[in-house]
Amino acid sequence: MGRMDELPEYAERVLEVAERIPPGRVMTYGDVAEWLGEGGPRQVGRVMALYGGAVPWWRVVRADGVPLPGHELRALAHYRAEATPLREASAGPRIDMRRARWDGHDGAHT
Repeated sequence: MGRMDELPEYAERVLEVAERIPPGRVMTYGDVAEWLGEGGPRQVGRVMALYGGAVPWWRVVRADGVPLPGHELRALAHYRAEATPLREASAGPRIDMRRARWDGHDGAHT
């Protein structure tokens, strides 16, 4: 994995968590930071903005479940393909966080 050699260690760890989130499930930026025990939502968001294109970026989301601004259509296509729980809101579909949120421990983490 050549790209991992070029990443800051924290970024590598964030991306590894993103890759472990099962299809149809999500973690918030804060969930990822808490799971790692390091950084916070802004640091995770920065890593995803800079390096997240090579991982399932649509599975790391804002706590309110609103798709990533500017990438809504691409994200919604992924959510529908993976059967991620969605709910309708006045501003459009958003992730049903109660049903879609993954805790990092239900079988996909080793």
